[in-house]
Amino acid sequence: MKKKMSNRDKTFWAVVIPVVILFFAFNTLPMIKGVIYSFTNYKGYGTYDYVGFRNYADLFTDSRVGKSYVFTFKYALAGTILVNVLSLIMAVGLNSKIRCKSALRGIYFVPNILGGLVIGYIFSFIFTYILPTVGNVFHIGFLQNSILASEKYAWIGVLIVGVWQAVAMNTIIYISGLQTVPEEVYEASMLDGASKWKQFWKVTFPLVMPFVTINLVLSTKNFLMVFDQIMSLTKGGPAQSTESISYLIYKKWYGWRTVWIPECKCSHFLYCDRGDFTFPDDSHE
Repeated sequence: MKKKMSNRDKTFWAVVIPVVILFFAFNTLPMIKGVIYSFTNYKGYGTYDYVGFRNYADLFTDSRVGKSYVFTFKYALAGTILVNVLSLIMAVGLNSKIRCKSALRGIYFVPNILGGLVIGYIFSFIFTYILPTVGNVFHIGFLQNSILASEKYAWIGVLIVGVWQAVAMNTIIYISGLQTVPEEVYEASMLDGASKWKQFWKVTFPLVMPFVTINLVLSTKNFLMVFDQIMSLTKGGPAQSTESISYLIYKKWYGWRTVWIPECKCSHFLYCDRGDFTFPDDSHE
């Protein structure tokens, strides 16, 4: 005899089924279609033929795409390390017994509230006008020219802005983790004669490791998706030295030809010119 479904089970399935359907329709299905289209010459309309791995071959032999991948991974690696080190240091400081802790936490969270483009334009003004002026007045050589104009060091300017904005959220997560560590553990380590440094590495760090993992994943994801800072600071320049994958997709999207970027979802992109979809002119191919 079949067991009747309880009200709790009915509620569970009533909540889960619509979510699964929506997730499949708007995430899984487009991903599958994107993978299929990446093996075709589909232009976003009409018929198409399968071309095998030709699109992938074109992609990975494009030097511009290769440079953008190198920049993106270099930026993500450096950004993830810096953000997590700085966030953990700030979280330990803000979690200690100091005055105005709540006010300081609110102040340090402000960068995360501001939009990436807004922050980018503010720092662009600082890098382009304020710092060179300071460098000229005090005869500081490396400040006399804007870092954003240097093909070799422009990525550091973008990295500074990205790290400055990302530290806020990670600090809050680390503070939450530090507050889960019981005081009894610290008291026991003090009785054993552990120094503050040893206390951090042997007691605090292992206990907040789940929060470190969360922050590492979130930081890596966000830095790999960098777009706003590049759009507002360098627009991929100078000489395409700060062109990320996301920004390259944007540039190609608004170009005059189809581009196939497998990214993580092997998405296909349509012809587009200044935001209006247009049909390609095959005579330029």
